[in-house]
Amino acid sequence: MLQQINDLSAKLKSHQAQIRPAIDRVLGRGWLVLGPEVEQFEKSFAAYLGANHCVGVANGTDAIELALKAVGIASNDRVATVANAGMYTTIAIVTIGAEPFFLDVDYETHVMTLSEVVRAVEAGVKAVVATHLYGLAIAEIASIAQYCAKKNIPLIEDCAQAHGAQIDGKFVGTFGSISCFSFYPTKNLGALGDGGAVVTNYPLLDERLRRLRQYGWITKYHVQIAGARNSRLDEIQAAVLLDLLPHLDEANDRRREIADRYSRQILCPNLTVPIVRGKENVAHLYVICALKREDLREHLRKHNIASDVHYPIPDHRQFLFGSRFAQIHLPNTERLAGEILTLPCYPQMSNEAVDRVIAAINGWQR
Repeated sequence: MLQQINDLSAKLKSHQAQIRPAIDRVLGRGWLVLGPEVEQFEKSFAAYLGANHCVGVANGTDAIELALKAVGIASNDRVATVANAGMYTTIAIVTIGAEPFFLDVDYETHVMTLSEVVRAVEAGVKAVVATHLYGLAIAEIASIAQYCAKKNIPLIEDCAQAHGAQIDGKFVGTFGSISCFSFYPTKNLGALGDGGAVVTNYPLLDERLRRLRQYGWITKYHVQIAGARNSRLDEIQAAVLLDLLPHLDEANDRRREIADRYSRQILCPNLTVPIVRGKENVAHLYVICALKREDLREHLRKHNIASDVHYPIPDHRQFLFGSRFAQIHLPNTERLAGEILTLPCYPQMSNEAVDRVIAAINGWQR
């Protein structure tokens, strides 16, 4: 039987006691959009993070787009972002007519560094989007936030893969001006479909976001803000998320346990495994580096173990841009794109399945 990267059917089965009553609450009430479930989830998720405000939206990419608009990013403004996170932030930047300014990442951690942020700010960017990739909190996020605040540059945290990650007891998503979350089903806190949220400590940003997510209304049918859209977290998704939220930390603990076993027990030359750093890492994805990646993938396929590449093409090399960013060279980002490989890692994965993956990799003949 194929060992999948993530088994959503196992997740749904393990959480039936939470999911079915949540759906029944919404169906019984008959209120399907922006009702009490969304309101309660927004309050509960903000409280979990230790933030003041949470605004539910349709998905994580909308969250980034609306966050950019909320902090005042406009057409032709330059926005700093990494190029190794699957184009999601870059798409949001381009959609509003802004210009991505690509940062290289640290080779070991795969996330941005303060030195790259300084380079971007000195080049004139109007905002920075910091991605906590694969579930690992950016080690320098506090210093990045302090620097951006000093320079009066909005810092947007992309937490789509890092629900519950912490540094020194402080949750990611509470360091910058505003932060964005995705609740896509495979995320650490995942819904039954698309969903997202924007989190902030600032009342004015909260108010602006609530108008931006619903046509720019100041009151019903009275449009005040340009650039708004229809992007609302629906009641069923909010209800499911609300009832799954109390289980997030436990699920993250299991992810870390699996990741820690991989990092300790995979003993194979020509492979680099990530360091699991306590609560800084919620192990959304477990990503290794292999010099002969395709050979390893074929070996795993023969052992009925799935793998994936997150992500194979750096943003600045996407076909969409043609030669637009041809002069940009990001050494670590470009090297990692040819080496990274994602292994199965999810809370419902059995110890026997973990053993099987470890044994297969350790048996790889290079």
